[in-house]
Amino acid sequence: MFKKLIAAFSSRRHASAAQPYKQDELNLMYQLLFCDDPQLVQQGPEPASLFGTAPDARVVQTIGEDPAEESRVRLLAWQWLRAAGQPVASRELLGVVVEVPLEGGLDVLAAYADGTVRYIHHTGRVAVFEGAPDNVAQQGKLLVHAAIPLASAKGLAKHRAAPPVLGNLRLSLLAADGLHVRDGTFGDVDRDKLASPVLKQAQRLLDIVVRQGS
Repeated sequence: MFKKLIAAFSSRRHASAAQPYKQDELNLMYQLLFCDDPQLVQQGPEPASLFGTAPDARVVQTIGEDPAEESRVRLLAWQWLRAAGQPVASRELLGVVVEVPLEGGLDVLAAYADGTVRYIHHTGRVAVFEGAPDNVAQQGKLLVHAAIPLASAKGLAKHRAAPPVLGNLRLSLLAADGLHVRDGTFGDVDRDKLASPVLKQAQRLLDIVVRQGS
């Protein structure tokens, strides 16, 4: 199902005004990492609703609850339900997006509960892992698991914002009940007993991804 979303890159309406990259395709991929626009496929060459022309909340909830469904599709389902004013009892964490601004641009690493991983290098290189190889998938799952305690912490931001400024980093936790954001300097995040394990698992994942690329 998620492959239909990729086909809509060229005509998608941005969910955010953020444009961290020079290439439109990279900006679109960046936006898609957050899985917060269920109307995406309506912007494609063959307009269609992700959940049908007249979505049934019960059906959409079934998609959101289905552990066999792709994590990004499940996140879109939960987003649709929240936007439709439907109650969302689940707080399941389904993805983590790590943003690190560098002198040459923005590094972004995204991992999802199903083991899929996306990486946008600040130079514009892209790596996509669809649940393989196993070491990438397993480390992606470990990253998401490490973020579960942080997602339950109080005081986290709940809305997307422009990418972090140089010297800071951002952890965006994508859950059924919405977005949970922890950002700050490296030192600040590293000293946070809930955020530090997430940062360490993200670094391990990045090391594996870079080795795969080389």
